[in-house]
Amino acid sequence: MLSTLSIRNLAVIEAVDVHFHSGFHVLTGETGAGKSIIIDALGLIAGGRGSADLIRYGCDKAEMEALFELSAHHPVWNTLTELGIQAEPDEHLVIRRELTVSGKSVSRINGQLVNLTMLREIGEQLINIHGQHEHQSLLRAEKHLGLLDTYGETIIRPIKIKYSEQYRAFVKVEKELRQLQESSQKAYQMLDMYRFQLEEIAAASLVPGEDESLAEERVKLSHSEKMMDSVSGAYELLHGSQGLEAVSYAISKLEDINEYDHKGIHPILEQLQSAFYQLEDAAFQLRSYRDGIEFNPVRLSEVEERLNMITGLKRKYGESVESILQYYVQIERETDHLENKDERLEKLLAERNQLLEGLLETAEEMSEARKICAEELSNQVERELKDLQMERTTMRAQISIMEDPKGVEWKGKRIRITKHGIDNVEFLISANPGEPLRPLGKIASGGEMSRIMLALKSIFARHDQIPVLIFDEVDTGVSGRAAQSIAEKLFILSSTCQVFSITHLPQVACMADHQYLIEKNVHDERTMTQVESLSEQGRVTELARMLGGVEITEKTLHHAQEMLKLAEAKKGA
Repeated sequence: MLSTLSIRNLAVIEAVDVHFHSGFHVLTGETGAGKSIIIDALGLIAGGRGSADLIRYGCDKAEMEALFELSAHHPVWNTLTELGIQAEPDEHLVIRRELTVSGKSVSRINGQLVNLTMLREIGEQLINIHGQHEHQSLLRAEKHLGLLDTYGETIIRPIKIKYSEQYRAFVKVEKELRQLQESSQKAYQMLDMYRFQLEEIAAASLVPGEDESLAEERVKLSHSEKMMDSVSGAYELLHGSQGLEAVSYAISKLEDINEYDHKGIHPILEQLQSAFYQLEDAAFQLRSYRDGIEFNPVRLSEVEERLNMITGLKRKYGESVESILQYYVQIERETDHLENKDERLEKLLAERNQLLEGLLETAEEMSEARKICAEELSNQVERELKDLQMERTTMRAQISIMEDPKGVEWKGKRIRITKHGIDNVEFLISANPGEPLRPLGKIASGGEMSRIMLALKSIFARHDQIPVLIFDEVDTGVSGRAAQSIAEKLFILSSTCQVFSITHLPQVACMADHQYLIEKNVHDERTMTQVESLSEQGRVTELARMLGGVEITEKTLHHAQEMLKLAEAKKGA
């Protein structure tokens, strides 16, 4: 439920903090006092479009904040998770919105910034506002199918789950089939190209990593003469008189004096002997390396040619030999797919027809279930309307098959298949005997529309789990027994969700659990609206004003007390 609403600098409201409770709430006050501004604030909290014109004159921004207490099982928590908003079900949900004079809007949910689309998605699950001239979801025919499925969830949902699985499989095959059919002409062009590419890559007999090894070989072959000169020169220096011979001569000289100072000269002698052996080994390795240096212009030409060929393939098919080979495997698979296209097309067509047959069987089963639920819903709405003094009203949830010239053929007609089935649902109403059934949006009388909407809301509020239901002067155009019926229906509805109603009718106000007086006052030459939660005596006074106008008499006060007592008795019953 909505626990707290705070408003700052919105229209004529400077600062308002209101605490609400469970049950039925009414907002009363003189015309123009600002009752609708409270509803506007809640509409903005729910993601409605704002305007800089709503900001109080002389202020930079308007601020609204609402605190909700929701059960851990409410679907809004899953929606928040899907949107990436961190929120714990065991905590309160806080929605804050700011409007600035520049026309920008800033919204936060539990302190986290959200865009207007996200806010609206959350708000639609928390607050439903019905105004006298607003076309809410119940007036939109495209919403009626979902409402009927929600109403008949026990019967329809198992069939719908089965249908959804079949529909996904059908759409997948249908898409693949369509792509295959549309690509017929291009397929042969692609097949010729793929075959050429396969032959070209296969003829190259590529080996993974050979481009790198060939590049190394090319460097050696192209510099073989310089390498030979350098290695030969190094070998001659090591092996000549200034190399090994000089070291050998130095060793023999030290050996002559080793016996005179063995302790001092022997370590030096060992180092020279070790150096001699290392130099000798290096000289042998240089000679062997020199003998292996190849002067081979023919091989160099072969390597250059091979590398040029690989470079050409890289420009066409990949950045490396490995990627070229991967591309080869890919187009080999594509070629096989294209070569067997006709066979694949035939198999897909057979699979598609089989899936379509099963899908239509389930869709027809779902249609029959919807017809049963539609009959029950129609009867229930008529019972609700009877309670609202519209006992002669007829309501029908009309189900028809969606026909489409471009759709699939079924029982001699072409129909459209959607993820929801093949049905089109629209709620139709006849308010008086002898009048034809018409769509909800075409009901002429405001009083009739108010009661029809209330009847439908009363039924669907038990299914859609929206915790806050707001009626903005839903009782406009009614009086007498009809007004009393609306009051009783609103009270009963408040056992399912938190109900708010702006009303000018004392019959409605006296049935509320909580009443709030909206007043407009002038302070320091500025107009401001205030909200007061009325005590028992305050309710008596306000009801007396609603009954008698500006002048409150003992008789109207007494009448107001009687109305509250009778209302309490009726509520208890």
